[in-house]
Amino acid sequence: MTTQIKIFHYFLVGLLLTVASISLALADAYSCEETGETHIWISPVNPKADRPIKIMAVSTDGSLSEMTLIDNQGRRTPLQFQHRGGPPWSLTSALAGLNAGVYQVMAGRNGQLTACHPLTIDGTDTHKSQKVWGLATEAFYSAWIEALFGAPHEENLSFPSLEPVLRNHERNFLYNYLGSNEDNNLPLTPDCADLPYTLRAYFAWKVGLPIAFRTCGRGSANASPRCGAATINTEFTHGISSQASFRHVNEQLANTVHSGSARTGLEDEFTDLYPTALRRETLWPGTVYADPYGHVLVLAEWVAQTVDRPGMLLAVDAQPDNSVTRKRFWEGTFLFANNANAGPGFKVFRPLVGAASGGLRTLANDELVDNPGFALFSLEQTQLSSDDFYAKLAKLINPAGLDPQQAYEATLDALVEQIETRVVSVNNGETYFRRNPGSVILMPDGAAIFQTVGSWEDYSTPSRDLRLIIAIKVLTELPEKIMRHPDLFVMNGRSPEQAKVWIEQHHARRIKERSIFYTRSNGSLWELSIAEVLARKPLYETAYNPNDCAEMRWGAKPGTAEYSTCHRHAPAEQHAKMERYRGWFREARRPAL
Repeated sequence: MTTQIKIFHYFLVGLLLTVASISLALADAYSCEETGETHIWISPVNPKADRPIKIMAVSTDGSLSEMTLIDNQGRRTPLQFQHRGGPPWSLTSALAGLNAGVYQVMAGRNGQLTACHPLTIDGTDTHKSQKVWGLATEAFYSAWIEALFGAPHEENLSFPSLEPVLRNHERNFLYNYLGSNEDNNLPLTPDCADLPYTLRAYFAWKVGLPIAFRTCGRGSANASPRCGAATINTEFTHGISSQASFRHVNEQLANTVHSGSARTGLEDEFTDLYPTALRRETLWPGTVYADPYGHVLVLAEWVAQTVDRPGMLLAVDAQPDNSVTRKRFWEGTFLFANNANAGPGFKVFRPLVGAASGGLRTLANDELVDNPGFALFSLEQTQLSSDDFYAKLAKLINPAGLDPQQAYEATLDALVEQIETRVVSVNNGETYFRRNPGSVILMPDGAAIFQTVGSWEDYSTPSRDLRLIIAIKVLTELPEKIMRHPDLFVMNGRSPEQAKVWIEQHHARRIKERSIFYTRSNGSLWELSIAEVLARKPLYETAYNPNDCAEMRWGAKPGTAEYSTCHRHAPAEQHAKMERYRGWFREARRPAL
């Protein structure tokens, strides 16, 4: 072949490739749609030229591996992204500096297109409310939650309230989503029972979805809470809603829901939440965990087990002082017991769908058993003892099992994390008294110490201390757990008896090596080894009263250097009450309200 013919040949091949590329781009533009299990979301909903834009692709049928931006000339730009989840799986990308015009965003998996979404910069109002919840919006909600509370797994993630989380444009994909600076000065300080509802309502407001909630009782010693008919609010489905509209709806929620809303019976279908199966593919971020004593957490992320690192299941909760903290799943934070007065465990929000009358209705339990559009309804958790429940979750979190030392270190880390969270709570009480010297916080009577309003709710720690006592028990009884459930551990040639003895020896050494610091009444720091914290376990049975100094609340003994800075004590009648209630803590049993 002559040089001229070769040049012409290469030119012709290049021309054909260019034509093919343009044809593909035109075909892509013509068929730019979401028809499968992957959907793409753009934030803000009406993007502007030269302003930040975020893109999230969410899949429910497998991991995604690429995301591409195509302009109206067919030019493709691969996008950098952050990968999360599974399931659902998501890719998130940030753009800036795009000119006005029409683009397409494509998501793919191993070179295969999975979804395409048009992106119009400086176009007309394109906000379309979703009207009803479905698989795509549930997956988007889950991916949004995971991104909202994402951080390195070893980081102790904590916030003074939900406000700084939602006002962080890097965390919150929906920040200024409606384009009206609607997040500015938005007050959001939910407590533990309100947190899942607040997150759900905030998401519904931004995306344009209806919400439902019920007025519920608190139950009794022998019966779980019961609820009335659902209040269905469609205020957000009629186009872009104002901040005032959201604040009004959220205030209704805050005045209606409480810990009983999540503790409803597992078989009951007149509820906001229903129980789901204990499966990795079902327990998405956003799933709610209700413990039998009234505490509520929201799942945030699964961390896969690797050769070098145990797996983790992370969740967030809110406290009466409005702080929001991320913590790992373990027996010290996720309390489980099949009590007659509560339906505990993992639950999801009951879906809202179109009704024959043209309105909306919530789905019944039997409609959720084999419904591919929503999390599976399951009564599996009613059949499990506490021991079996934790063993089941241990296998989900670490399917390959754990070396006993790995298991011990993970449990110790979780306990230290829980103790450090208590440090913050006790210090919040000290801050209150520095601002209000000489004041005394009134102490409720009986079981109301666990759930009341006002300063006692904000600064006392009876529920947290009950969990701390349980958490200490979990760590110290780990050697016995190895004997009961050797199938959860990788023994590496050891017998369960040998592993038990070795962990007991390891425990005795490690609790002297780990420590925490708390702030004393005069502002100085005091170090406590974990061994000292564990030895003071009986003292935490009466250490929840904020009227007592921090030194007393950490178990310091009178006459010691540690105790010397203590100058505040609860009234004698409050100490007498705490002595009467001490049995609840010693037995790790929260009484029914």
